[in-house]
Order: sequence, then C-alpha cells, then structure tokens
Amino acid sequence: GHRDEEEASYSLETFSFYLSEPLSKERVEAFSDGVYAIVATLLILDICEDNVPDPREVGEKFHGSLLEALSEYGPNYLAYFGSFVTIGLLWFVHHSLFLYVTKTTRLMGLLNILSLAFIGGLPLAYQLTSEFAEKSHNEIEAIQVSCVITFFASIFQFAIWTTALLHERETLHPFARYGGKEHAFMFAKLALYPCVSLGAFFLTCLLSEFSTEIFHLMQIVIPFAFLALRIFVRISLTLIKSVMSLSRWKVVLLEEEEACLSPAETHP
Repeated sequence: GHRDEEEASYSLETFSFYLSEPLSKERVEAFSDGVYAIVATLLILDICEDNVPDPREVGEKFHGSLLEALSEYGPNYLAYFGSFVTIGLLWFVHHSLFLYVTKTTRLMGLLNILSLAFIGGLPLAYQLTSEFAEKSHNEIEAIQVSCVITFFASIFQFAIWTTALLHERETLHPFARYGGKEHAFMFAKLALYPCVSLGAFFLTCLLSEFSTEIFHLMQIVIPFAFLALRIFVRISLTLIKSVMSLSRWKVVLLEEEEACLSPAETHP
C-alpha cells in the first residue's frame, strides 16, 4: 500500500514537473505565426474560388454590370472581412501576449495549441456565416457556432496569460506582472474577445430575429473597442487611484486630528 502511494505521488510530481518544463519561445511564436498565415490564406482562397461571378452570368443576368454581380455576393464578402479582422485582432493579441512572456512552459505551449486549433476553425465559421446568410434557423446556429469558435480561440489565450501569472517572476516581463504598468491593459485586452463573443452568443439565443445584426455588430465594434481600450483603462486606473488617494487623505486627516487632541479629550 505504501509503495502504491509513493508511485502515485511520484507520477503526479513527474507530470506536474513535465508541464512546468521550459519550452522554446521562438518555436512557439514561429508555429503560431505560420498557423495564422495559413488560416488567413484559406479565407481569401475561398473568396476567389466560390464568390467570383461567371462572365456569362454577368452578361446575361446582370446586363454586363460587374458591380451588380458582385453586390449579389455582398453577405459573403462581409463575412470574409469580418473573419479576417477577427484573425488579425487575435494575432495582434497573441503578439502582445508573447511580447511580455519571457519564458514559455509546456503547459503554455499546450494551451497555445488549443487556441490555434480553434483559430484554424475560423474559415469554417466564415463558410457557415456566408452560406447560411438568409433568415433561417440554420443561420442562427451558424452564427452561434462562429461565436463558440471565437470564444474558445480567445479564452485559451487568456489561459496562457493566467498560467504565466502563476510564475510571473520567471515567465513575465515586469511591466505585465501584477501591479505593473501594462497589467490592467493586458487583462482587459485578453478578456475582450471572450466576453464579447460569449455575450453575442447569449444575445442570439434571446433575440434570434436579430442574430445577424448582433454578430456583424460584434465584428464591427471590437476593432474600435481595441482602439478605445487603452484610453478606458487609463481613465479607470486614474479614477481608482484618485479614490484611493482621497480615502488615504481622509485617514491621514483623522489621524492628525486624533494626534492634536489632548489626553483628557481622547480618554474622558
């Protein structure tokens, strides 16, 4: 019995040590950039293959007007640009994350692979949102699948940062550690996509008639949210610091007033 307990504890320690072993940061970044590049390429290949009007159809159906023929594929192009922006912003967040990561572990590499697995599903999300663009039950399900793919692709990025915070002195730059200059901004940046995609998913469940509008609004709002995020974080931190300094100032005034009172006044 003692031997089994010792073997179990040893195997558990070996497994945890295996996950905390260092991993080449350069290899992780190179592999991730390759996946992002391939996924972005697959999106444009789908556009070129399936959404270019036939010359004979342009002449017969649209009276030779290429713009009218292209306008028929408007929802497909909108879904393409939305998916491409999503890939670009997730790559930007990934780049910002590993800019402050000084040392990667095997657990962080595993979480990164899981994130890339869902990044690779974004062309599927594009195909679903473009093929089921009409008002139907399938359209709602396609949008919900796209929200789920985006959520898991981004939540695993947030998990990488959370894992790095557990051993922040070894894995993170001082600016991104708890209390650092970029800590709050990194938290808000990495939490933006999971929160918005999850919120869009539940909104499409409650307001199914406006599912398309909700999804496209999410894709439009997020880039502007990234631009306004730093300003919002700076204002929030300034307000928090001012409130904390005001409370400390009140405490100091009370202490000075108590110090000025005579012993007879303080102890009646």
